[in-house]
Amino acid sequence: MTTAKVALVTGGAKRVGAVIAGELHAAGFTLAVHCNRSLADADELVARLNGIRSDSAFALQGDLLEEGACERLAAETLERAGRLDCLVNNASTFYPTAVGEITEDDWHSLVGSNLKAPVFLSQALAPALKASRGVIINMVDIHARNPLRGYPVYSAAKAGLAALTLSLAGE
Repeated sequence: MTTAKVALVTGGAKRVGAVIAGELHAAGFTLAVHCNRSLADADELVARLNGIRSDSAFALQGDLLEEGACERLAAETLERAGRLDCLVNNASTFYPTAVGEITEDDWHSLVGSNLKAPVFLSQALAPALKASRGVIINMVDIHARNPLRGYPVYSAAKAGLAALTLSLAGE
């Protein structure tokens, strides 16, 4: 349990997620760094952050596409940290899906990581975020408004995430 503000960053082990985690940590947050297959990267980031400020970061692993995974991640975050002040829905799958070749697996992967996981994580963590007067940050990009040629499923998922963000803001 911590008295510091706590942030959960999905896909926080690498690239943009790791930068976000580092910036939040520098601002005084305790970090829950989520990863799926990048546990070594998450552990390395957590070790670096804990080297700066002891017991200020921990890694959580889980495939957000699995049924119930978002609820498990939410519960584990709250169990480890005791609170949540910031949820950053950053985990994202990104690859092309040519029309005529889109599969159910493509839909499941792209919509699952870019829209479904943020919906269910936000829902599971809403009570804790309301209690702390916390925030949800959804990582939406330009392709929500200007679809990327050859990436219709990804673009549709990001457009859905943009709409979700506006809907949640009104809650």
